[in-house]
Amino acid sequence: MAEVLFDNVSKVFPGGVTAVQDVSLRVQDKELMVLVGPSGCGKSTMLRLVAGLEEASAGGITIGDRPVNGVPPKDRDIAMVFQSYALYPHMTVRENMGFGLRLRKFKREEIARRVEETAELLDLTSCLTRKPGVLSGGQRQRVALGRAIVRQPAVFLFDEPLSNLDASLRVQTRTEISKLHRELNATMIYVTHDQVEAMTMADRIAVMKDGVLQQVAEPLTLYNRPINRFVASFIGSPAMNFIEGIVDGGFFRAPGFAVPMTGRLESTERRSGPATLGIRPEDIDLVGEETSVPPAPPGEEGSVVGSVQSVEPMGNEVFLHTAVSETSLVARIGPEFLPRVGASYRLQVDTGQAHLFDSGSEETLIPLPA
Repeated sequence: MAEVLFDNVSKVFPGGVTAVQDVSLRVQDKELMVLVGPSGCGKSTMLRLVAGLEEASAGGITIGDRPVNGVPPKDRDIAMVFQSYALYPHMTVRENMGFGLRLRKFKREEIARRVEETAELLDLTSCLTRKPGVLSGGQRQRVALGRAIVRQPAVFLFDEPLSNLDASLRVQTRTEISKLHRELNATMIYVTHDQVEAMTMADRIAVMKDGVLQQVAEPLTLYNRPINRFVASFIGSPAMNFIEGIVDGGFFRAPGFAVPMTGRLESTERRSGPATLGIRPEDIDLVGEETSVPPAPPGEEGSVVGSVQSVEPMGNEVFLHTAVSETSLVARIGPEFLPRVGASYRLQVDTGQAHLFDSGSEETLIPLPA
């Protein structure tokens, strides 16, 4: 059993800096939990608290059935993979991978067996006699992974391990880590600021902001039912569009906007007043040719007119940056047609997929499923 439990955990550094504030989180046995958020949100501190590199100021941490507050890192049965590879340059790959077992006085035969098995798992067998200086970045990261795997710990901890890799290697290595998770059937806690890594790798994602846990859910639940504006803005690329306005008579109204919210307001008590509309770029579509027609009247469902500010062709899709009156709006459209910069086009908003947030608290106004 390798469940990890945070029970009302806080961490306050000298000077009164609160890095983690009253976090309660259960990482289930054999789960890959991703902690995600912007720099300074407390996610790496959470990982260091599990590892024992920092001590909690309040609350308790349990690994399996064992409280670990005050337990030294070497006795916590964890293995950590850092952003830097931290390999010994004078040692071969074989020696780097087996070094931790040597310190723990494992028998030479057992060390050799574990290293050979792990090298085969990571496709490093041909590199065992080489030193880190002649390896690629991806190979070095796999050696760092291998050094953790041979330990056979209860919990694996990953602290932004792909940040030093180029784009193609990041994709390859995150796929390898996901595959390893399935093959090892291990509990893993993975820290990243990259929401794409979080969405593609996690069983569940914990979103953090300013040391406070915002929402914990499966990736698609976070994407489709964010609990507040911050989660909605952080998950998804390009980010969700936000428009400040009011709810009035079943419509959301803002300068240049008058879109119906039929079906979205029925489940909430908010029928009027200030609100923030959230629309994902893929829920906005380009309709027809260039137009000089002003924004559609309220009777025309979800239609607005946007002036094209820039066009970003991505190959299989196009990101369209537009201005609708006083608001910037990004649409994700198909590659068949490239709109002209400076021209105006009618945009159809799928209000059935729209989100609505309180302008003050920034909490969602559309109830989440139980």
